[in-house]
Amino acid sequence: MNPMRRKISSVVEPQPVVEGAGVRLKRSIGTRTLDYLDPFLLLDHFADTAREDYEAGFPMHPHRGIETVTYMLRGFVDHRDSIGNSGSIGPGDVQWMTAGGGIMHEEMPRVRREGIDGFQLWVNLPAKLKMSRPRYQGVSSSEIPEVEIEGGVRIRVITGAAGGVKGPVSGIAADPTYLDVNVPPGSSFTHQISRGHTAFAYVFEGEASFAEGAPVVSHMRLVVWGDGDYVEVVTSESLVRFLLVSGKPLNEPIARYGPFVMNTREEIEQALRDLRQGTFVWSESS
Repeated sequence: MNPMRRKISSVVEPQPVVEGAGVRLKRSIGTRTLDYLDPFLLLDHFADTAREDYEAGFPMHPHRGIETVTYMLRGFVDHRDSIGNSGSIGPGDVQWMTAGGGIMHEEMPRVRREGIDGFQLWVNLPAKLKMSRPRYQGVSSSEIPEVEIEGGVRIRVITGAAGGVKGPVSGIAADPTYLDVNVPPGSSFTHQISRGHTAFAYVFEGEASFAEGAPVVSHMRLVVWGDGDYVEVVTSESLVRFLLVSGKPLNEPIARYGPFVMNTREEIEQALRDLRQGTFVWSESS
């Protein structure tokens, strides 16, 4: 059977929202337009130079049942959590946090002249791992391989594989690919994606066509592909830079309430009880 090129199923315009203690950002997954893209629950893009739009940050707050992925392009975020991790992430760094059965953490942007620019993605956990031990993977920019392939296409490989190299983030249940792709003008990019896996691109610079014969998509937009074996991106006079993300759908029921994503309403109510009773943070006896 000949490999099938994926077609665009939808193009989503991010919606402005305010999160944390008052951070203005653009959300493209987790809205009325696109509530859920199994296994991906949320995608936020925070990019601003006005300090009042981001300095309040995300003070200490809980998560359960998901993984949060923060990828920085510009600026710095200081973080700490209830399992003893702390530090800062800056340009090109990644923070991949598995909340599992319960974690508290905070992310506080530093106020600097260049402002801040980055992304946060939420990845669902399967039912069997929702109450697992929390885990933190902090990856510095220098640890993330960048490869150049035919046509001058440059790819930073965070997880998954591209250009013959694998990304440093491993052991993720959704078997994800997370790439930062830069395609120069007058070029093209092709990438294999497992049949049946969800796949999307978030365009944050320039423009391109994301399927043969499809209209040009400009930044800032989310492109969702239908099923198939590979994606093809073609540029004309402009370069394009985008996140390419794919993962294996869980095909499980979801119940969500703010920072908690479980399988049933009863599990959400238990998370709220644990939070009230001071038993929320994961422990060996959970």
